Formats: sequence, C-alpha cells, structure tokens
Amino acid sequence: MSKTQVKSNDRFSKFRMESPLGKFFTILLYVVMTIIVLIVLLPVLHIIAASFSDPQAMISGKVSFWPKDFTLRGYEAVFTYKKFWTGFRNSLFYMVFGTFINIVMTLLCAYPLSRKEFTARNKVAMFFVFTMYFSGGMVPSFMLVNALGLVDTIWAMLIPGAMSTYNMIIARTYMINSIPDELYEAAEIDGCTPFKYLIRIVVPLSKPIIAVLVLYYGVARWNSYQDAILYLQKANYLQPLQIILREILIMNDIDETMMGNADALARQRGLKDLLQYSVIVIASVPVMIIYPFVQKYFVKGVMIGAVKG
Repeated sequence: MSKTQVKSNDRFSKFRMESPLGKFFTILLYVVMTIIVLIVLLPVLHIIAASFSDPQAMISGKVSFWPKDFTLRGYEAVFTYKKFWTGFRNSLFYMVFGTFINIVMTLLCAYPLSRKEFTARNKVAMFFVFTMYFSGGMVPSFMLVNALGLVDTIWAMLIPGAMSTYNMIIARTYMINSIPDELYEAAEIDGCTPFKYLIRIVVPLSKPIIAVLVLYYGVARWNSYQDAILYLQKANYLQPLQIILREILIMNDIDETMMGNADALARQRGLKDLLQYSVIVIASVPVMIIYPFVQKYFVKGVMIGAVKG
C-alpha cells in the first residue's frame, strides 16, 4: 500500500471517529472552502475563456467558462501593440531590480535588530513600527521625491518603496527564532566579522524567508500603480504595465466616426473587449510563474511566530 493510500485511510478513519457535531463542522468546512475556491476560480476561467473567444460571441453573452469560436485575435493584437511591450519590459525591470533592492535593505535592517548584543534594538524597532501606522501622506512624499530630483526617473519607482516594515519584522522574527546564537559565538571565535556572518551564515540559513519576501515584494512591484501615477508624469517611456492596462481598461474611447455604423462600432467594441481580456491574462503570467517556485516556503513564512516552543 502506498503512502498516499495510508494517509487517505488515516484521514477517513479519523473522520469516522469524530462525533456527529465534529462531522457536521468538517463537512461544513469543506463546503465553505469549495465555495470560496469556486468564487475565486470561476472568474479566472471566464477571463481565460473570453480571451480565446470570438468578440461577437463574447458580446452576445455566449462565453461562460469555455472558449466559444476559438480565436487568437486578441493575443495577436497584444503582441503587435508596441506600448504594451514597453510597459511589460519596464514592469519586469522594476520587479527584478526593485525586489533585489528590497531584499538587500530588508536583510540589512532585520539582521542588526535581531541581535541581542544591540541593546537598543527594541527602541529602534519602534521607530520602524511607527511608520506602519503614521506617514507623511501623498503630498509630502511627492515633495520629498521631487526635491531629491527623482521625478520622471527609474529611481522614483525603486527608492521610495525600498523596504517594507512589515516584511522587515517577518525577517527579523525568523532570524531570532530559527538561527541559534551559538552559531554566532562559534563564528566569532573563528574570527568572523558581523558582516561576514550575515553573508556566509545568516543569508544561506534564511533562504525560506527570503523566498517568501521575494514573493511579497515581487507581486507588489509587479502591481505597482500609485508610484507611477505620482512620479512618472512626463516620462511615458518609463511607465509600467499597470499604467498601460489602465489606459486599455478604463480610458477605452470609441472612435466617433463609427457612431453611425453600428456594425463597425460593434466590431471595434468587441475587439477592445477581447484585447482587455488578453492583456489581463498575459499580465498575470509572471506572477503565476514565480509562485510555484516559492510556494513550499510560503506557508512556512506566513506561520513564523505563530508557534513558539
């Protein structure tokens, strides 16, 4: 008998041993979780199906969760839309280099705050926590970035969000709970400096939490929208993909010369709707590619500090 079958049998035996009330709540839990999965999954399936369907079938409401009159016109339009690929390239750049800056800054801040030798670590940490609840606001932030000469530059997308206090606290908690102090003492005896200890010991042992932080920061960077609206006013060539999506999804003007031609107007509207669905699918691909590689670390990172032995 395989291990999977053994686990399955153990699960069913535990279910049979439960009280009637326990069985009821177990069944209710599965029903609720199934409903939640369907609520999340069905819209995604509809968008994917619509991106491969004929515009007329989509307008007439014939598309549900399976493509109708299969076509690749939407993806062909996206692949020939130069502005889309400029935004895609910019977002990819901001995600990769921005996440790298985030990880470096987070580790450099979390490590000293995790050391017991730093007697003022709790007081310093309170200054970081204060920024989670109180900030200068949008206008002072723009004035600061403008005064530093970062407006309409790539640094406006990388520097202002260089570190998240919440993610820093997660990394600090992981270092305190998962890396024993004896390692530092042994490394210190061997002549290892604090910086070398961070690079050669702490970072390799922190791969699980780094993977979680890469996911957190990467998704946030890819979906970055507000910073581009505030700081990239004239540099259109630096705009990320989210701004391009905004133009496609919201600023979807209709050519007034077609108002008298109902058929042409319907075709244009259908093509624009098809383009919207195709762009949404393509824009979601990078995050969907990243997640499987860090999924095994995700739960571990989320549960940090939940149980303290």
